[in-house]
Amino acid sequence: MLPTTKCKGCSKCRPDDVVPKLPAGCVIHPEYDDTGERGNWTNKAEFLLSMIGYAVGLGNVWRFPYLAFENGGGAFLLPYLTMLVLAGLPIFFLEVSLGQFCSQGPLGAFNGVPIVKGLGVAMVVVSVYVGVYYNVVICYTLYFLFSSLTSELPWNSCNNDWNTPACLHSTSIYNSKFAYIDKVTLNFTLPSSLETGFNNSQRFNTTTSNFSMAHRISPSEEYWNYKVLEKTQGIENLGKIRWELALILLLAWVIIYACLIKGVKSSGKAVYFTATFPYVVLTVLLIRGLTLDGAMDGVRYFFEPRWEKLLTAKVWKDAATQIFYSLSASWGGLITLSSYNKFNNNCYRDSVIVVLTNSFTSIFAGVTIFAVIGFMAHVLKTDIASVAADGPGLAFVVYPEALSQMPFAPVWSVLFFLMLFTLGLDTMFATLETIVTSLTDACPRQLRHRKCLFTLVVCIFLFLIGLPLVTQGGFFYLHLLDSYVASYSLIVCAIVEMLSISYIYGLNRFCEDIKMMTGHKPNAYWKITWSVISPAVLTFILIYSIADYKPLKLDEYNFPLWANILGWFTVASSVMCIPIFAIREIVRNKGTFLERIKSACRPNKRWGPYLLKDRVGFYAFNVHPPAVTNCTLKLPLYILISTFQC
Repeated sequence: MLPTTKCKGCSKCRPDDVVPKLPAGCVIHPEYDDTGERGNWTNKAEFLLSMIGYAVGLGNVWRFPYLAFENGGGAFLLPYLTMLVLAGLPIFFLEVSLGQFCSQGPLGAFNGVPIVKGLGVAMVVVSVYVGVYYNVVICYTLYFLFSSLTSELPWNSCNNDWNTPACLHSTSIYNSKFAYIDKVTLNFTLPSSLETGFNNSQRFNTTTSNFSMAHRISPSEEYWNYKVLEKTQGIENLGKIRWELALILLLAWVIIYACLIKGVKSSGKAVYFTATFPYVVLTVLLIRGLTLDGAMDGVRYFFEPRWEKLLTAKVWKDAATQIFYSLSASWGGLITLSSYNKFNNNCYRDSVIVVLTNSFTSIFAGVTIFAVIGFMAHVLKTDIASVAADGPGLAFVVYPEALSQMPFAPVWSVLFFLMLFTLGLDTMFATLETIVTSLTDACPRQLRHRKCLFTLVVCIFLFLIGLPLVTQGGFFYLHLLDSYVASYSLIVCAIVEMLSISYIYGLNRFCEDIKMMTGHKPNAYWKITWSVISPAVLTFILIYSIADYKPLKLDEYNFPLWANILGWFTVASSVMCIPIFAIREIVRNKGTFLERIKSACRPNKRWGPYLLKDRVGFYAFNVHPPAVTNCTLKLPLYILISTFQC
């Protein structure tokens, strides 16, 4: 370790800072001193709430309840909690520790393993894709939120301009004495505003024998398809821009920019509301839901165990997949948010708190959702399985219809969609911060002092790229991006990340880094899961997903071949960054091919704690390249440094 000395008290250092005493002729570059330019969380609460808000997203509300119901009810909790311990918590802790140790976004977080620096680029590419389409989902929630500010919900009846004769309201059906319509011929045309791209004769000119009530088109479904989306027949026809959605999308980006205008200093204040409000709404909806007829049937159906389901591989795959995606691993957001922590923060405790909160929220949301679904099944006089849905179908069709049956329906609708909006905002905060932080860390001199302006530029760029998604055919592209981008790419990134830390950087070295931060070295559980179990689980998910691959489908619509190729291209555009940058790193080194690979696997001189005062031991030598200038080290010192590096 280099000898240390008290700082003389220059404008860039605090008087009591302890800094290494470098050999004669060496000068500390001002950029590397503790200037505070990058910033930190104001307090621990802001970090925890931001992490909880990022991890707890829309998937906890509209994905987990359906997965549990489909995969054995209460029995699903066994594989879910098992995968939480074997994969979810280890992945989460690894990324949080990595980000906190180097105080860098994804682009700088892998300077410890330069050969996989493309992994950080891949995460940023995925974040760009997600930022484009995820805010469109937030735009939908705002549309429904504004539409709920009426005395009567617009999807509560079939007497609107966008409705068709196929629209049948639940109360009008089941208060009727007829159980079915025999040999009914439906022959009509859509409203003129909805004609673009539809083949009316294909969908609405049919003769149906024994047309049962289960085949009705609900007012909420027609509102979603014909009013909100004005959906075309397929991805081939984009149609025109839905200017109402475009303006609301612009509003969503304005809100996000306003919350991120000062980086984590401003978003940290916003999460006090956005991260806690969903729990208030879920609690209120649960209390209200349990008072409705049929609610307990829904809750019972949600928890009723079907143990035979555990014998199928699909259940375990779905549990691992849900854990992985629910925790938002490998998007780069966990690394980014934790990079603003103080160096000595107890990241282990924070990881456990956030992961357990995320899982609790999923179960809590499941009870709330199925209480209302049970009520809906009671109103429709049908079984719960026919009502349950996931994804946008739950959020924008099934649940709105259930809310419309409640007294004071607009109030409950406003609360529900405001909850979805705040859940989405937290995810977008971290996603956008990942993009901005990564690029400002890569170009600090050019961008760090202009971060506010750069954030605005990124928001405008993502807004413009997202405009095709608010066309009449835009929902098909949104579904395409969501199905491909947020799937295979993330799994590949996670596998490469864990294997590179375990076998290239070295588990012992990584554990020593964590000990330097927290004072405690990770035990055998973490080493085994990081190096063997978690990568094995993720590999199982990847192989199963590829083997079970089917061309993309949305309801009854099959995506064409070119659309599926486009989806695989989005996967390749991020994943291929890993080998491309690995080749680049090997080529830029000197020596034989084997020596180049070895050099690409060693931490470069940028690696280590960000602040000079935290660089002790080996990292006291290993400093940022521009931090040491005009320095000629003698051979013995060079040999000593090389020994530490090996």
